[in-house]
Amino acid sequence: MTLPIADRWFERRRIDDEITLLYEPHVHPLLRCNIWHVRGRDSDMLVDSGLGVASLKDAARDLFQNPLLAVASHTHMDHTGGIFEFETRLVHEHEARSMADAQDQWSLDAQSYTSADRASLAALGYDISSGLLTAIPHKGFDPAAYALRPAPATRVLREGDTVNLGNRNFEVLHLPGHSPGSIALWEQDSGTLFSGDALYDGPLLDNIPGADKIAYVATMKRLRGLPVRVVHAGHDPSFGRARFIELIDAYLNRTDLA
Repeated sequence: MTLPIADRWFERRRIDDEITLLYEPHVHPLLRCNIWHVRGRDSDMLVDSGLGVASLKDAARDLFQNPLLAVASHTHMDHTGGIFEFETRLVHEHEARSMADAQDQWSLDAQSYTSADRASLAALGYDISSGLLTAIPHKGFDPAAYALRPAPATRVLREGDTVNLGNRNFEVLHLPGHSPGSIALWEQDSGTLFSGDALYDGPLLDNIPGADKIAYVATMKRLRGLPVRVVHAGHDPSFGRARFIELIDAYLNRTDLA
């Protein structure tokens, strides 16, 4: 199958005066990461960076005028593919080696997945039979040859650390389950949570390599106690408190480990 070349690889949506969502519309929802840019007084924050098949830095150069802190919510390839482009890179200590060595990679060639893997994903609502891309970023791009680039952290994060933008302060919450070093960024003053893949409004992946269902249950119980007002997640649309509670309870009610 020959894929067309995309006119542009990234799209964006302004959420408010300080938050912009960037995303890769030609990527299957399974791997279409939400990329969040948060403008601050002294520096800006970038939460995740997409697949890295096209330059995020070039595509959003107008947004990236201030010093930029590029934070990885975790190191799966759809969240850290482009982080190598940025000078300041932050990741949780449990996945720093993974990001430095570019370990968390899946193929962009859907035909390379086993029939069992494709069936498992389809059962979750992710049908990849038509492929993982609907276009390519440039002439000659080969999905089968895609490879993550090493990106050593310049700052290692731990539970309770903060990412300070001058006028906004985000607390690092270590929320394992989806992956060992999954984090969220929590701004208590506004009730805003950048949740990564710890929680999003879609099928949560808790049976992939590195996932831990027992840890995921503990993460959900912890999240439920936070006075969250709005969640900007790693995939799918943002949501408010009512949906936040609904999603957590749905996960806890369907697992026999809760």
